[in-house]
Amino acid sequence: MPAGAKSIGGESWRNLRYGAAAFALGMPTIPLLVHLPAIYAAELGLGLTATGVALFIARIFDVVSDPLIGVASDRLDTRWGRRKPIILAGGFIGALGTVLLLNPGSGIGAAYLAIWASVLYLGWTMINIPYLAWGAALSPDYFGRTRITSIREGFMLGGIVAAGAIPAVAAVLGFGERQALALIGWGVVGVGAILFAVLLIGVDEPPPPPSHRTELPWPALKGVFANKPFRLLVGGWFVNSLANGIPAALFILFMTFVLKADELQRGILTFVYFVAGVVGIPFWLWLSGRIGKHITWCVSMGIACIAFAFVPFLGAGDIIAFFVITLVTGMTLGADLAIPPSMQADVAEYEILRSRRDRTGLLFSIWSMTTKFAVAFSVLIALPTLEALGFRTEADGGPQNLLALSVIYAGVPVVLKITSIAIIWRHPLTAEKQGVVTRRLSVLEARRTEFIGS
Repeated sequence: MPAGAKSIGGESWRNLRYGAAAFALGMPTIPLLVHLPAIYAAELGLGLTATGVALFIARIFDVVSDPLIGVASDRLDTRWGRRKPIILAGGFIGALGTVLLLNPGSGIGAAYLAIWASVLYLGWTMINIPYLAWGAALSPDYFGRTRITSIREGFMLGGIVAAGAIPAVAAVLGFGERQALALIGWGVVGVGAILFAVLLIGVDEPPPPPSHRTELPWPALKGVFANKPFRLLVGGWFVNSLANGIPAALFILFMTFVLKADELQRGILTFVYFVAGVVGIPFWLWLSGRIGKHITWCVSMGIACIAFAFVPFLGAGDIIAFFVITLVTGMTLGADLAIPPSMQADVAEYEILRSRRDRTGLLFSIWSMTTKFAVAFSVLIALPTLEALGFRTEADGGPQNLLALSVIYAGVPVVLKITSIAIIWRHPLTAEKQGVVTRRLSVLEARRTEFIGS
């Protein structure tokens, strides 16, 4: 056996143990982005505007915690590591929020939605930011980071697919979407307890870089925005997340009122979308090795724009045509999930060279904060705008102004994705430039180690 075979195999198993925890993180995605707005707004009677405002308030409250958690995960120094204690605490908080948010009783109001969504989002933040920062430090290699993020996001999509299958199976068995939502909530807690135990016990956390120096939140926050590659990446990510969040919030409404899809068809189409994302990841990983990460991401966003352009022409019964569009846009989702976090890991390494500080946790907290702003604004834009344009659900007296639903569902995201492409196309950290960054860091660390040793 070659000398490096064992270490390569050990690295692969480590990556799998690390990435598997994302399966539990992926499971609530469909309920939170797709089912939750429709169920709380229509079935529970909160209305589109009240639901949109409640979720927006929860997201804004959640955003405040992001930089605090990010800096804490960089500064914390315990015998168990910097990231692990925060992830463990976040797991308990997130489990409480998940169970109560996805098991709503009758007669609940907008305050219930806002409070328990806030609790779930806080737990998610305490898990996700240290988890992403941990993964960014597992490999010093440009393409090795993409392999790690691909494994992690593949597991996350696997969790999304597993959760997405539950409403379809529930429909076949005669259960409603609210019952399926409750099953997903308890499933997240049970699966998460197992997979995060494997992560926290079975994966060693890399030590901080030898040059790492702790700092206060405000100077750190001010410093990272001097990083031009980070500004471009987070700007493009925000616009693209907004483009993804709007159709996610309207997915169920579009299938129900425009396509006239029944509950089983809606479950199948949702399932297909996320399965296509899993299937697409190996292709985007391969393509990024040929043309680079940021060009690959731009290509995937362009393909999504072409697919979305056909949506406004669909009507009742066009299930097959929408199936094809769902398949194509689902494939591009794989690139959205696997490529940008790998680019963020490159940016984090560049920030260490640029500032001589490890701000990885803070960078990922801003990344998370940007995502949450995008999701919050997408719901706030989509639902109240629909209502203002005259769209009504069946509970409000029958569907009206379906064209507005189609245009906001697909037309607005196309404009946003084209804007994101224009931003990301200028991203400067190619494989060659990242190699220079890595080599310079190695030289600096060698000199520092030699100085300390002397």
